[in-house]
Amino acid sequence: MRKKIVAGNWKMNKTMEEALILASEVANMVKDEVSTDVTVVIASPSLYLSTLQKYAEPIANLSIAAQNCHQKASGAFTGEISAPMLKSIGVEYVILGHSERRQYFAETNEQLAEKVNIALENGLTPIFCCGESLEQREAGGFLEFVASQLTDSLFHLSAEDFAKVVIAYEPIWAIGTGVTASSAQAQEMHAYLRGHLATKYGQEIADNASILYGGSCNEKNAPELFACADIDGGLIGGASLKSREFTNIAKSY
Repeated sequence: MRKKIVAGNWKMNKTMEEALILASEVANMVKDEVSTDVTVVIASPSLYLSTLQKYAEPIANLSIAAQNCHQKASGAFTGEISAPMLKSIGVEYVILGHSERRQYFAETNEQLAEKVNIALENGLTPIFCCGESLEQREAGGFLEFVASQLTDSLFHLSAEDFAKVVIAYEPIWAIGTGVTASSAQAQEMHAYLRGHLATKYGQEIADNASILYGGSCNEKNAPELFACADIDGGLIGGASLKSREFTNIAKSY
């Protein structure tokens, strides 16, 4: 049975004091209200990861994630965070290939393949992001475009390693644009990607892969989205900054 995951990406938000309050609220709500069948992940700014571990450790279905890592284990890369560093403080997940990293930092599929490799080598679970822009969707061929991101960055992995990866589909065109993706559109992409995975790794592994939806998911649309056959949770942006709304999304299952 596929793992159900609701991951909150705080992005570059919250001071330390604010982060402690939010993490504490989420931890208490997850402990008291969210089914243990649902894994809840908090992806805070890297500055806070070590401190926030204390909130996650006592709760079996709560984990901490980094928002990125470098593709090298160490070296002269000022300002970067490595996978071994994340492992050393107990981080379990790392978001890789987020649309903002691709757009603002020009991350390529080839670079992301290296990041996936080093994350797996250090026992981290990659949450690998993929998705298309509005221009790409309107031009057609968007299903194949998103599938190619998986091919280029993940299909070098063995079946054993691939099974450790979580995928998050981000319809970039539905994030902050005023355009809304329907549950049918989200399901179409998720089903297509699962089928694409099956061509490489077989149906059983594809059926066991968790594919999250990352397109402006909130407490109102989460129940409908999570009811779709191929949507296994969400990568939540803005709503993850509000403890009650984020917890309600996790409770949608």
